[in-house]
Amino acid sequence: MVEAAWLFLGLLAVLTGASAIATALSWKSRRKGDVLPDALANLNSRIKAWWIMVGAISAAFFFGKGGVILLFAFVSFAALREYVTLTHTRRGDHWILIGMFLVIIPVQYYLLWIEWYGLFAIFVPVYCFLAMPALTAISGDTARFLERVSEQQWGIMLSVYCISHVPALLTLAIPGFAGKGLLLIAFLITTVQGSDVLQYVFGKLFGRHKVAPKVSPSKTWEGLIGGIASASLLGAALYWLTPFTPVQAGLMAALACIMGFFGGLVASAIKRDRGVKDWGHMIEGHGGMLDRADSLVFAAPVFFHFVRYFWT
Repeated sequence: MVEAAWLFLGLLAVLTGASAIATALSWKSRRKGDVLPDALANLNSRIKAWWIMVGAISAAFFFGKGGVILLFAFVSFAALREYVTLTHTRRGDHWILIGMFLVIIPVQYYLLWIEWYGLFAIFVPVYCFLAMPALTAISGDTARFLERVSEQQWGIMLSVYCISHVPALLTLAIPGFAGKGLLLIAFLITTVQGSDVLQYVFGKLFGRHKVAPKVSPSKTWEGLIGGIASASLLGAALYWLTPFTPVQAGLMAALACIMGFFGGLVASAIKRDRGVKDWGHMIEGHGGMLDRADSLVFAAPVFFHFVRYFWT
């Protein structure tokens, strides 16, 4: 698609420019014999990670629907693995855990492949939520039963159900927008991830007032407002990727970015509860898979259902 090609070229130009600036700053610092500042080292690792992530998404887009579904099935698998490592499990949970990875993830994404929306929408929040505690009870291990079951249920809700709504955008039958679901995915990811970056930038430049200092000390009101406002403008500018008007695109981007902020905040609360800084170390400079996908966890299902209700 022409629109996707233009978006890819735009991202390529931004990443190339960022890499050139980071390389020049690093070269200047080393030339003076200085130790590379932490902020610059972090910037370099983040840019490298973005190259990898943009490359992976671009490759998935090249292979179309199948490639995108496989990519996000892998994202769910990696995210769930990171989540499970932070939970309390017992011997009686082993079959449930195996089922989460080898049954729930494949079935959820297969339902997307065959576009069975009715079952896709309720498979995890109804059938899995009922089956998992029942099977745990049958095992007879009741120690910390409620805690263990709740953690498992929320694991598949966050890592599988919510994330699967990103490729679910491919299944929407939008009049005049047939076969362009990939562009909606590109719009969602670009605005939500762009909001994360812009919130970080505005927070570093102008941040004074903490949003939730006990949960995420780095998040400020100045960063939040500046990041969401600028990401909404970015969304409005990218309306040509969507079936939306520029105003609608800006509002949908704002909605997704606000939900993305809450997703990141909830993920931070879970990490703080578990006493860890990152979900994992899969992506250099970005922590684990959930550290990158936490914004999409809340944004994707809300964005999907708004589009489905108002545009199909």
